Amino acid sequence: MRPSNRAADQLRDVTIETKVSRYAEGSCIINAGHTRVHVTASIEEGVPPFLRGKGQGWVTAEYGMLPRATHTRGRREAAQGKQSGRTQEIQRLIGRSMRAIIDMKALGERQISIDCDVLQADGGTRTASITGAWVALRMATQYLLDEGVLTKDPILDSVAAVSCGVFRNTPVLDLDYDEDSNAEADANFVLTGNGDIVEIQATGEKRGFTRAEFETLFSLAEKGISELGAMQKVAIAR
Repeated sequence: MRPSNRAADQLRDVTIETKVSRYAEGSCIINAGHTRVHVTASIEEGVPPFLRGKGQGWVTAEYGMLPRATHTRGRREAAQGKQSGRTQEIQRLIGRSMRAIIDMKALGERQISIDCDVLQADGGTRTASITGAWVALRMATQYLLDEGVLTKDPILDSVAAVSCGVFRNTPVLDLDYDEDSNAEADANFVLTGNGDIVEIQATGEKRGFTRAEFETLFSLAEKGISELGAMQKVAIAR
């Protein structure tokens, strides 16, 4: 039995509220159970120095947790003068996930910066950030199309992410904190709407896991990401 009483293949309650920022070209708040992430996508003219003059754009991401997003207050990383290794790893993952589904040439020489701020954490903050980041990115690129800045849609596909794990010897979908902190194995799956793999991070925490268990986790992830993709489409249609 899962602590949340969910079925093994059941997502947490997920909602995506769009247009939550007055100024950002794309924005949303994604809730996955008690995990809550605020995401914005900001359009900036120009690209990093290594891309200047190449006729293509760039998508990058930043990620952070508010001081009281967890059970105890954490210090702001800015106050410490540097980002943690975890923060850097997650924001790079978000950036890679977005770049996997966008045509940089069609974007032109401009950058879209994705900011993911965790308001409340209960497991799956990186996967919720990726799912919400695509919604914000889609809104920002649609803004460019609507304004006539772009004539070709740079978005090639959707992308979403979900965690899965082996909890009490049972593969389950969408781990919350209670499950994640006690799982025998866990994995984060990032998949496109067409089912292509962008990234899989899988780790045996308390023991190794079998190929059969991994394949079950993969199947659970495909089901969950299909459901998340449908929610993304509903969110951007509002």
